Amino acid sequence: MTEQKYTIKDFKSENEVRWCPGCGDYAIMNAVQRTMADMGIPKEKFAVISGIGCSSRFPYYMNTFGFHTIHGRAAAVASGVKMANPDLSVWVVTGDGDAMAIGGNHFIHTIRRNMDLNIVLFNNRIYGLTKGQYSPTSDRGFRSKTSPFGTIEDPFVPGQLVVGAKGTFFARTIDGNLKVSQSVFQQAAAHKGASVVEVLQNCVIYNNGVHKAITDPEHRADRQLILEQGKPMLFGAENEKGLIMENGRLKVVKIGKNGITENDILVHDATDSDPSVHLSLISMGLPDFPAAFGVIRNVDSPAYDTEMENQIKQVQQKRKITCVDDLLVSGNTWEVTGNGNGNGKTEECPDKKLK
Repeated sequence: MTEQKYTIKDFKSENEVRWCPGCGDYAIMNAVQRTMADMGIPKEKFAVISGIGCSSRFPYYMNTFGFHTIHGRAAAVASGVKMANPDLSVWVVTGDGDAMAIGGNHFIHTIRRNMDLNIVLFNNRIYGLTKGQYSPTSDRGFRSKTSPFGTIEDPFVPGQLVVGAKGTFFARTIDGNLKVSQSVFQQAAAHKGASVVEVLQNCVIYNNGVHKAITDPEHRADRQLILEQGKPMLFGAENEKGLIMENGRLKVVKIGKNGITENDILVHDATDSDPSVHLSLISMGLPDFPAAFGVIRNVDSPAYDTEMENQIKQVQQKRKITCVDDLLVSGNTWEVTGNGNGNGKTEECPDKKLK
């Protein structure tokens, strides 16, 4: 098949985009469209499936096949789409409320099964479409319309859920960083299995500045660790800081202090089957640690849809039943004799022929 040549314009629909001006969703969509344009596969091979929420308007704005489903059920519908047509590149667009609350069960089992889906999780830590209620990722103490005195719950950390559900791919990016976003989307699309990309997204109306401590240009270099496979975990304006492992825990150090050199810094390996370091990276946060971005975990494991296809082929090769007639005369069959007046008898047919 000849590689298709597309531009970002090929993936923009004619529908008016109706997100709030300044919403982080615009940047995320831009990165996804650029990624799809660079994948070199026919536009008809894409399907975008969403649930309910601001993010879930996504299919309307994409010039691809799409399905706007119901609250929390995008992963379930997308699983059916992928199994029915394994050749499709299926993208699930969801939010922290849609995926982590009502859709939590579908979310974790889609990951556990390792369905070959690209799940993009918009995390603004608020319910935006329904006007500002706290979500499963809102911080403890967060004040909202449904928690006027502050939440008394601890939030989910999406990456921890992914790893706990035996996830094979997890990445994190920020809505405004197109370079990192496009990089992780490309790697997510190339991954065979369930890929989850958490995007820290800003809701300008109901939770404006929720990620400001991380994205503020003045402190960004010290508060963001951009991970790259096979490279030392360095950050800071001059890459003067890094991570080491000490007594089984991550620790921030400074190059040149206490004899620390770049050779002492941990090298990132997203392909390590042991999720211990990946979990530590996912769980890092201010003020003691930077937030980790990029592909954090990327391991090989059989994908559900591929396994299903292989199983069907194996069964078809060995099956004895090839049509309905074979099915009707299979198993235990009986011959009924007599004229229906009660004097007849029923005998099992040894030759399995229906008479």
